Amino acid sequence: MRELDVLLMRYMEQRFDDAEPTEQAAFEMLLSLPDPEILDLLTERLTAQDKDVQHVVQRLLSDS
Repeated sequence: MRELDVLLMRYMEQRFDDAEPTEQAAFEMLLSLPDPEILDLLTERLTAQDKDVQHVVQRLLSDS
């Protein structure tokens, strides 16, 4: 899914290094999910049960 790759790479390039360790860990947790689940989170069809992962999702959405 090319669109997911673009969005996730943008976060890696622009925000990951400056993020708090808990946010970095949450981003890595997000990446461990299957692509369809990441897509559902980023299209707001699902809400992450982990609050830190949901925070990362909201950051990704605010950057797009």
